[in-house]
Amino acid sequence: MKTFLQRYGFFLAVLTVNFFILIFFPQVGSKSFALTGETFANFLFTLTPIFICIGLLDVWVERETMLETMGEESGMRGILLSFLLGVVTAVPLYALLPVAGMLLKKGGKLSNVLIFICSCTSIRIPLLLFEVSSMGWRFTITRFIANIFLVIIIAFAIECILTEKDKKEIYGNAEKL
Repeated sequence: MKTFLQRYGFFLAVLTVNFFILIFFPQVGSKSFALTGETFANFLFTLTPIFICIGLLDVWVERETMLETMGEESGMRGILLSFLLGVVTAVPLYALLPVAGMLLKKGGKLSNVLIFICSCTSIRIPLLLFEVSSMGWRFTITRFIANIFLVIIIAFAIECILTEKDKKEIYGNAEKL
């Protein structure tokens, strides 16, 4: 029972609050239920293709291939590939974390996975296009160049700061996927 509450506690709390709102404020409650259902459906429709792609990545991409392209010995090729994958990705951050876990499980270097996550969140193409339209080319190019360096610095700094025990724990958690 405890694991059920830990796993679904937030969902049950939202449902309970929605029921109380529905009882005491019927108009607001019906809108709240509609919005909750919309958000939940959006979440499911976003995550379903991501999990399908993760499953395909797990089955189709051999560990040796991942080690060669993004592993410890990948060098500059791994950095560029991680960066490019992050820049072209256009999904929410919560959908990127399972992808990052799969990259770690397949043997991706921690700094390359961090570069992937950081570039997804700060320099992806849809974000750049929005910036160009609202802030102009000069600002966008300046921020893009600065972020390239910052993303790489952050990724390598985190990898250097983490102890071997921390890295083993991270890779161990990724293996559980």
